[in-house]
Amino acid sequence: MQKVFDNTQIGPMVWKMRVEVPRMVARAKAGQFVILRVNENGERVPMSIAGLDKENGLLTIIYQVVGKTSALMTTVPDGGEISDCVGPLGLPSHVDNWGTAVLVGGGIGIAPIYPIAQAYKEAGNKLHTIIGARSKDLLFYEDEHKAVADELHICTDDGSVGHHGFVSDILKQLLDSGEKIGMIMAIGPVIMMKVVANLTRSYEVPTWVSLNPLMIDGTGMCGGCRVSIGDETKFACVDGPDFDGHKVDFDLLTSRLGAYKEQERVAMKRFLENPGCKLAKAVETFKYPNEVK
Repeated sequence: MQKVFDNTQIGPMVWKMRVEVPRMVARAKAGQFVILRVNENGERVPMSIAGLDKENGLLTIIYQVVGKTSALMTTVPDGGEISDCVGPLGLPSHVDNWGTAVLVGGGIGIAPIYPIAQAYKEAGNKLHTIIGARSKDLLFYEDEHKAVADELHICTDDGSVGHHGFVSDILKQLLDSGEKIGMIMAIGPVIMMKVVANLTRSYEVPTWVSLNPLMIDGTGMCGGCRVSIGDETKFACVDGPDFDGHKVDFDLLTSRLGAYKEQERVAMKRFLENPGCKLAKAVETFKYPNEVK
């Protein structure tokens, strides 16, 4: 069992959980992920690392309620326990001094680009960070990113704060500004990463994305997380999660992510029908964000 230090709601259907796993945190690096189970009969779910407090041994994850397991996670109290938390898994993000780097985070992707931003900055890069969401109330980590980035650019689909438009609008402005950009990293909805990769291809700027395919064991044994990269099949859990965005087959990834939508819908419905479920009303009224472009 792993102790949950705290589990706090930070936005509409978005929570921040910190788990006490000092041995894991000591070895973990930016860009890796973990797999956790809420209880011994629960689903194994991969979660990106959103923060590493090495002094106190705390792992931070940010999650949005999109199905039964993420809904169940919200019921874990501060000081409570989850069954297990395995990691660090995957390969760390490649970190080098490229001169100027750009990080792009959309939606929940705002969280995992934060430790990557810290690593890029520590390597000596000038850092532009672009974060985007549907509206102001769906943004988070603004202060954290502002403290690391040389320039923080905020975008909202509805214009409630920052640039009225998509993260790709700001990225194009930076690419057209004449400033030499050595690396771009994008994390977020699949459509957002696809748009970013398509945009940067003609500029010939290296562009990496962090993929989130269906995953079970996280060790390369089940093959469920296979993705098409160029003319090769890779496993996101052991070969990634970071890949060259210019080689990713995003259409195949999108298709495979929808493989169990009906089963997920049924499981969530049953969970919400449990007597005393505090999330039922919130889920009924919550409109999930459009995928950030």
